[in-house]
Amino acid sequence: MGSERGISDSFDREYPQRPIVTAVGCIFRGDRVLLIKRAQEPSKGRWSVPGGAIELGEKIYDAVRREVCEECGIEIEVVRVINAADSIVPDESGRVWFHYVPVYVLARYVSGEAQPDSDALDVRWVAREELDALDMNPIARERINQAFDMARDLGFF
Repeated sequence: MGSERGISDSFDREYPQRPIVTAVGCIFRGDRVLLIKRAQEPSKGRWSVPGGAIELGEKIYDAVRREVCEECGIEIEVVRVINAADSIVPDESGRVWFHYVPVYVLARYVSGEAQPDSDALDVRWVAREELDALDMNPIARERINQAFDMARDLGFF
């Protein structure tokens, strides 16, 4: 991740001192979106869109392209920002365990074979009607549905 570009990961993801801004991709291949099954907390075992922390000096679109390539091994074309959200996960005592601010980005699949890396247990191209059957964060589900609407309106499918 950060070490490849000579930037150290100088922040703690668990019990952070400040929110961590992330770039996540709602990537479409026809009428299906790419989802990953998370291998790490806070969403371990749940389905989500690929993405990760934006590095210092990195632009949102560059971050989502890098993260998707690292996590899934595919190339994408970024189209536009969809929305942002708050993702605050407290521990049992109410203390903030994780605090992310994901920026959801709409993108098109370009090339490569989607394969999970160490951050993902599985990857899958999912149709909209399959979303409700998957275990995922409600905020992520809402943003993915928003991405389906936007992709349809832009003529992706």
